[in-house]
Amino acid sequence: MMVFGVDPHKQTHTAVAVDGLGRKQAQRTVKARRDGHLQLLAWARAQAGAQDRAWAVEDVRHVAGNLIRDLLAAGESVLFVPPRMMAGERRGGRERGKSDPIDALAIARLALRENLDLPVAHLDEVTRPLRLLTDHRDALVKDRTKMTCRLRWHLHDLDPGLAPAARALSRPAPRRALATALAALPASTARRIATDQLAHIEHLSTQIDTIAADLGALITPIAPALLAITGISVLTAAKILGETGDIRRFRSPAAYARHNGTAPVPVWSGNTEVFRLNRAGNRQLNAALHRIAIAQARLHPGARALLDRRKQTTHETAKASLRVLKRHLSDVIYHAMTTDTHLRQAA
Repeated sequence: MMVFGVDPHKQTHTAVAVDGLGRKQAQRTVKARRDGHLQLLAWARAQAGAQDRAWAVEDVRHVAGNLIRDLLAAGESVLFVPPRMMAGERRGGRERGKSDPIDALAIARLALRENLDLPVAHLDEVTRPLRLLTDHRDALVKDRTKMTCRLRWHLHDLDPGLAPAARALSRPAPRRALATALAALPASTARRIATDQLAHIEHLSTQIDTIAADLGALITPIAPALLAITGISVLTAAKILGETGDIRRFRSPAAYARHNGTAPVPVWSGNTEVFRLNRAGNRQLNAALHRIAIAQARLHPGARALLDRRKQTTHETAKASLRVLKRHLSDVIYHAMTTDTHLRQAA
């Protein structure tokens, strides 16, 4: 078995080949373009010969997408390596410093250390649009928040009484009321800037609402079991599906829990079993699970019973009990997405 670790970047991709014992055999850097991908594939086939081969690629957003699609189209086996895991492997290596070949070597060795038991890449055109749309919406929401903060300073200068309530400008009615109030003020440079900023916020809000409607049309028919879970809205479901991808790339609910950071980390010794917060895994998925857990702690009888029972029997903190609920929700979401996948295949 030969493993090819790849450190992807915008302009170049660096690959390092290692044998089954993790010994470095060769390295190659190519341009991050279709021709470079074909050169990398031909090089890997020449290096491996008749041996089985696998690709381990750092799971970075967008940068490695074209490379992975080309490798999968060529029939190659591709594994995703989480960046947090790779960083720890690099620190434990014998080579000092940081470079693309050092990172690629750490990626390949990490895949071997995990016995190639990492999330497998799939060509999934169902969840990719969801990830792109949710990323775009998140960026627009951040832009609207920045513009709202700038607008508030001008409103304070014009008339402190014009300042809207927190998060009010995400709704049409407060925006219309503020536009009317600004139009009634005497003409000034500050009023002009505030009016332009409010118009920009209106434009961003229209885009955000349009994307939310598009996500609803995409999500509803493909994820009925996921949407049936208490606390999961269309936007949360889109975030979960977009960040997870094809659920079949995870061999078990435990593997998915490790991916989303809800699997507990043991820190005990002797006769006392203690687990601490897991700060690894996909943090956006973890944040989505946290929001679902907060909602279920208020609305779901089963979740409230679980939290009350642990409070009475284990005497742990509220945050520790909430982490237990998140771990349980990870399994529930895993099974729901598996059900939805089977329904799509049967249709």
